[in-house]
Amino acid sequence: MPAASKSPKSHAALLRRELAEHNRRYYEEAAPSISDQEYDRLYRELVDLEEKHPEVRTADSPTQQVGGRPLESFASVRHRLPMQSLDNTYSEDEVVEFYARLQKLLPGREIPVVIEPKVDGVAVALTYENGQLTLGATRGDGTMGDDITQNLRTIRSLPKKLRQSFEGVLEVRGEVFFPRAGFDALNRQRAAAALPMFANPRNAAAGSLKQLDPALVAKRPLAFIAHSFGLAEGVGVDSQLAMFKLLGRLGLPHSEKHWTANSAEEILAAIRELDRIRRSFPYDTDGAVVKVDQFSQRTRFGATSKAPRWAMAFKYEAERAETRLLDIQLQIGRTGVLTPVAVLEPVLLSGTTVARATLHNSDEIARKDIRVGDTVTIEKAGEIIPAVISVRTDLRTGREKTFSMPNKCPVCGTSLLRDEGGVFWRCPNVDCPGVLKRRLEHYASRGAMDIEGLGEAVVEQLVDAKLVRTLPDLYDLTMDQVAALDRQGEKSAGNLVAALIASKERPLWRLIFGLGILHIGSTAARALATRFRTLDALAEASVDRISLVPDMGEVASGSVHGYFQRPEIRKLLGELRLRGLNFGERDPEPVARAAGTSAIAGTKWVITGTLSRPREEIAEQIREAGGKVIGAISKKTDYLLAGAEAGSKLDKARELGVKIIDEVKLAELLS
Repeated sequence: MPAASKSPKSHAALLRRELAEHNRRYYEEAAPSISDQEYDRLYRELVDLEEKHPEVRTADSPTQQVGGRPLESFASVRHRLPMQSLDNTYSEDEVVEFYARLQKLLPGREIPVVIEPKVDGVAVALTYENGQLTLGATRGDGTMGDDITQNLRTIRSLPKKLRQSFEGVLEVRGEVFFPRAGFDALNRQRAAAALPMFANPRNAAAGSLKQLDPALVAKRPLAFIAHSFGLAEGVGVDSQLAMFKLLGRLGLPHSEKHWTANSAEEILAAIRELDRIRRSFPYDTDGAVVKVDQFSQRTRFGATSKAPRWAMAFKYEAERAETRLLDIQLQIGRTGVLTPVAVLEPVLLSGTTVARATLHNSDEIARKDIRVGDTVTIEKAGEIIPAVISVRTDLRTGREKTFSMPNKCPVCGTSLLRDEGGVFWRCPNVDCPGVLKRRLEHYASRGAMDIEGLGEAVVEQLVDAKLVRTLPDLYDLTMDQVAALDRQGEKSAGNLVAALIASKERPLWRLIFGLGILHIGSTAARALATRFRTLDALAEASVDRISLVPDMGEVASGSVHGYFQRPEIRKLLGELRLRGLNFGERDPEPVARAAGTSAIAGTKWVITGTLSRPREEIAEQIREAGGKVIGAISKKTDYLLAGAEAGSKLDKARELGVKIIDEVKLAELLS
C-alpha cells in the first residue's frame, strides 16, 4: 500500500519500526542492510512527518535518540560529556542555509569555519589522565558507551602515552577505521577460510572492536584519527586549527587535509575539492564535516539535545546506475525471515557488475511502489551492498507487475507468519531446507554448540545431498558420508564426526542458544538454563514463570513459551533426546545451590592469562555460583582471575584496585 494512503500515525509507526531495525543492525550487529543515504531519507521522512503531526511523535522515536545501546559483552561507562551526533544533509542549498543561520545569530561578525573529511569509521572517546591512556569507550547511546580500552590499546597508531607531558584529564574523540588495503587483505583471508566477508571497512572496524579477545583485535590493522575534544582540562586552545596543532604535538593522528572558509561559497568549494580527492585517502570518507573554528563562537551558538548548532555534515551522493528489474526473489535467513531480492539486468556500478540488489522488506517495496519490469535506480551501500533506491515511473509501459508476498514459503510451502513488529515475514518451519542451512550454521557456531568443521560449505552440501533433512540428522552422519563430500577427506570427516559426538555433552545453555529461539541470545540462554536447569522444565514453563527470569521481557518470554508449544519443536526435542544430547541433566550442580550460599554471588569477574583449564569452563563455574563474567576491567569489576602472562588487564586491575586472584583462591571461594 503506498505510504500516502496511510494515516500519519500508522505511517510514523511503520517508519519507526524500520528505523529501529536498521539502527539495531548498524549499531549492535555492525551489519547495515541499507545505505546511509537511504537511512537518512527514511529518517528525514519521519522528522518531517512528526513536525507536521506532533501528536504522532513518541519518546522512543529514533528522532529523539542518538546511536545504539551499549553491548552487553563489555562493561558500560558513562561519558563525562555526552557524545552528540551531527545534523547532516546531501543538499548544497542546506549548507548555504546553515552558514546563513550562523551569520544571523552573530550579525556583523566574521565566522571562520573548518572543513575536514568525515571518516567512515567507529566513533570512540579516549581519556588520557596525566598523559596516560586510561579509558577508551564507544559512543553507545551518546550517554553510556562500552569500555573497549584493551581493544583500543592494540591500535599501533593510537598512543598509550602522550608525546608531550600533560597534566589533568584530556578526552580525545575520533574514529577507529579499517585502512582500505588492510580491509581488502582481510576479506581475501576470510574468503579463503570460507567465512562471511565484511560488507565494508566500517563494518570490519566495528566487528573487530566487538571482539572480547584483544589478541584477535591486534591481528587486524585498525587505525585511529582524532577530530575533537570532549572534556579537556587546561588544554589552552581556543580553535579547531589550534587543536589540530596540539594533537600533532601530543602524537595523536588527525586529519592532515582540511580547509578554512569565511563564506558559504568557500565552504562549497572546499566540499567539492574534498570530493575530488577523497578516494586517495587511506580511509573511506562519506562526506565533509563543517565546524565553526573558534570555540568561543561555538559556545554562543550552543546545541540541541542531539546535535551542536555550530557544526554539520555534508554527505556525498553514492554512485548510482539505472537498470531493469527482471524479477523479485525471496532469500531466507536463519530465523526464517524472507528478504526480497531484486534480480537485475546486469549493470556496471562502482567498478563491478551488479545483477542482484536488496529490497529490504515487502513494506519497503510497497512504499516505493517497485514493480517487476520497472526501470530502477540502484546504488551501493558503503560502495559494497547494492540496493534499489527508486523507480523511474515515467518509463512504465503498463506491462509491469506488482509484487506481493506469498502466503507460503517458496522453498517448503509452509504458511508464512508476520513478525510482531509487522515488518518481516517469516517461515516457521524448522525443517525448511532454506532455513535449515542457516540454522545449522548457527547451531554449530563457536558461541553455540561449537562443532568444529561444520561450516557453511559443508552445511550446504549436507542439506543439498539430503543427508541432513532435520537438525537431529547431524548425529546420524557416518564418516563415509562426510568423506564423500567435496574437499572432505578421511581425516576431516573423522574430526567432524568426533566433534558432533563431543557436542552431545555441551551444557544446556549452549543447546538453548543453538536452537535459535527468536529473541534469545547467549546471555538469555544462560539465564534460562540457570533458572530451569533442564530443557524439559523450560519447555513446560508458563509465560509468567519464564518472565520471572532476569532480563526476560514480555516479548522474549512469549517467544520462548510459543516456541516450545509448537508440535514440530516437541518432535525435534524428542529426536535430540534419542541421540543422547544433554538436556541439562548432565550439567554440574551449581555451587551456590549445593552450598546454599555463594561467596561470589552477584560479583563481576574478568578472566585473563593462561590457565590450567579452558577459560569457558572456568567462566561456567563462576556463572553457576552466581557471578558474572565480563570482557573488560572497570572500577565495577570485583575480581580479576589472572593466569600466566596476564598482560595489560593485570596492570589495569592494579591501577583500579580490583582484587586479583589465582585459580587456587578461586577454588577456595567456590567451595
